[in-house]
Amino acid sequence: MISHFIDGKPTDAPAERYGDVYNPATGEVADRVAFATVEDVDAAVASAVRGARLWREASVAKRQAVMFAFREIVNARRDELAALVTAEHGKVLGDAAGEVQRGLEVIEYACGIGTLLRAGFSEGVSTNVDSYSIRQPLGVVAVISPFNFPVMVPLWFLPIAVAAGNAVVLKPSEKDPSASIKLAEWFVEAGLPEGVFNVVHGDKVAVDALLDHPDVKAVSFVGSTPIARYVYERGTAAGKRVQALGGAKNHMVVLPDADVNLAADAAVSAGFGSAGERCMAISVVVAVDPIGDELVSAISQRMAAIRTGDGSRAGCDMGPLVTGVHRDKVAGYVDAGVAAGADLVVDGRSVTPDGAEGGFWLGPTLFDRVAPEMSIYTDEIFGPVLSVVRAGSYDEAVALVNASPYGNGTAIFTNDGGAARRYQHEVEVGMIGVNVPIPVPMAYYSFGGWKASLFGDTHAHGAEGVHFFTRGKVVTSRWLDPSHGGVNLGFPTQA
Repeated sequence: MISHFIDGKPTDAPAERYGDVYNPATGEVADRVAFATVEDVDAAVASAVRGARLWREASVAKRQAVMFAFREIVNARRDELAALVTAEHGKVLGDAAGEVQRGLEVIEYACGIGTLLRAGFSEGVSTNVDSYSIRQPLGVVAVISPFNFPVMVPLWFLPIAVAAGNAVVLKPSEKDPSASIKLAEWFVEAGLPEGVFNVVHGDKVAVDALLDHPDVKAVSFVGSTPIARYVYERGTAAGKRVQALGGAKNHMVVLPDADVNLAADAAVSAGFGSAGERCMAISVVVAVDPIGDELVSAISQRMAAIRTGDGSRAGCDMGPLVTGVHRDKVAGYVDAGVAAGADLVVDGRSVTPDGAEGGFWLGPTLFDRVAPEMSIYTDEIFGPVLSVVRAGSYDEAVALVNASPYGNGTAIFTNDGGAARRYQHEVEVGMIGVNVPIPVPMAYYSFGGWKASLFGDTHAHGAEGVHFFTRGKVVTSRWLDPSHGGVNLGFPTQA
């Protein structure tokens, strides 16, 4: 049984409710996870309050030392962490290893917290008066993370929040919770005091308890747009600072002058990696004709070589979907696309996987000539379904992208530098790739979208992450002899 992690150790009390944790490659229940009650969340937050009081007083040097030690532990045991991800999420081991690496990059960024917290100082703003700014931790913060990146997404937030002096309560996805417990254990091993990092599992009960708790000062969330909106509205109504990263419908625009082989490779890699269960996956290719026919042919040829199967087996390119319910939902979208009249070029429903018969399988699927009113175009499917939309011009392609309610990521493939520069200027999307299909920024830049892909005005990690997990003060000080000039009721001015 997978339990909560509070006060530096797993809890051992029986839970009122449990959830099943599946091995997606077999369809079998591999473990059970405790679901938190409101009282469990209260206990985790109380632990975090105690931890925050201690941790905020720790020197920056001490915090950095813990982060460096944590980085070394994660780096040395990255294969163990990747195997946990594959076992519970289903993505292939190579993809899971890449997820761990991207999380490590944020840990490494947080190791420089001394520089990241450095602020400004102005001497002599008035006679014998100095002014300076400081950044201080918020206290207790909550992180609510999704199933598709059980390591990387928590590590977008945890290292920066902790290094900045906060205590954290993490509510990971109940679908693949084991990685979060491993991170908590390794943080303690690295020297993090009890209570500074706690983990509670569960569903809406746990989420609502965190959003309502008066001692939780900020919430970071990643998930679907409807839930992101809910988290943002409920959290801000309770007076919290909230960054809620929502869903996506990422378009890849391919201009007629693009390298077709490069574009086809990118579309397949970005569309079907992690079985399409990525918020940065390419789910729509906008082919600006006359390139469409050649591009669709090149994509379908590459799809024929994709090996779908158990992510722990060598040679498999794409694993199962995370649950049977989600697999059936995605397959339902394939049915809907056929019924709506889209051209089904490759049908993933008939895939023969390299894995157990009971696994949650759905192979790579390709639709051509998809219309903007079809559900396979409008909805975030979150599975291995790639739609090709034909456009007659660059302007028509940009209009399609900008008409989408989502604005997470996008890409343009072209050999025309002027067109690429114009695209990055005109498109209403937060992260843009030029001949790069998945433009996920490095840790020292910030991750986040526009429109319905982000609620709140602060992105994840990078400088914006440091800003989110701290608040500013400006101090104005005077040190002088006792002859200070007496009482003056006038408004202070510089002199």
